[in-house]
Amino acid sequence: MTFEIFTQQLVSGVQQTQWYEFVAVFAGIASVWFSRKENILVYPVGLVNTVMYIFISFKYHLLGEATVNFYYTVMSLYGWLLWAKKDKQSHQYVLHITYSTKKEWVQQLLFFAVIFGVCFTALTVAKKYFFEGAIPAADAFATATAFTGMWLMAKKKVESWWWWIATNIVSIPLYFVKTLVFTSLQYVVLLVLAVAGLISWMKKARAA
Repeated sequence: MTFEIFTQQLVSGVQQTQWYEFVAVFAGIASVWFSRKENILVYPVGLVNTVMYIFISFKYHLLGEATVNFYYTVMSLYGWLLWAKKDKQSHQYVLHITYSTKKEWVQQLLFFAVIFGVCFTALTVAKKYFFEGAIPAADAFATATAFTGMWLMAKKKVESWWWWIATNIVSIPLYFVKTLVFTSLQYVVLLVLAVAGLISWMKKARAA
């Protein structure tokens, strides 16, 4: 693909973007910005993004991403409860930013491997019988890294940002080839925010 063709596809894709994709993208970016700031608004704003993308993902045959966003919705409610919990005596928030222990690293790697294996198998079957446009390897990887990142985000683990970085890197081309150009651009912004979030949370974890 030449730069000229890439630019034409980019401009055309943005022009064809539906209103609900714009809303989902801006809500997603705002949500990540709030998470970097350790602001609980990450969850209510994030719910707008995830609900919108469940619809979008089904429409464009991104079954893995539809599953991710349903999971995001459930985990957003779970994370909201964890982040909002306060000590009854001090009235301070109970959950703080921390690094994963070795045991937690093993757990998250196993979690990722299981989710990837299940999603890759399911998407391969779906591609053969239902959705020819499915991209099993990339979609399954984005799904598994996102599942892991969201789980760790709810627990305020620094490593959640590494998983988000991996999700964003693979999602940029995944959505672009599906002609969801504005969403692809969103992941470029989210990648930058994820790196910033990682740096910010590392500093907070060390300070704590």
